[in-house]
Amino acid sequence: MKDIISGLNKIFDSRVRLGIMSVLMVNDSVDFNTMKELLDVTDGNLASHLKALEKEEVIEVRKQFLGRKPNTSYKVTPLGEQLFKAHIDALEKLLNPLS
Repeated sequence: MKDIISGLNKIFDSRVRLGIMSVLMVNDSVDFNTMKELLDVTDGNLASHLKALEKEEVIEVRKQFLGRKPNTSYKVTPLGEQLFKAHIDALEKLLNPLS
């Protein structure tokens, strides 16, 4: 019998990373401040998780200026979408192993 948790991806273990990916999967892109408000986390906490996800190449960072203000936004990469969907599928199998 296959280990029922083997399909879970360690990249998404943290509740903050799970939240980031969930937000990005349903939006084309989201800026830092919006993400911070949606997840109710501190700047430093959010930044460290975003950096970890960027390092794994599951999100893409876009820095630009809107007027004179810097704006950083994030979006899911094709790899990120693939890995996160597999992670969610594994969670669903874990929660409902008979289906």
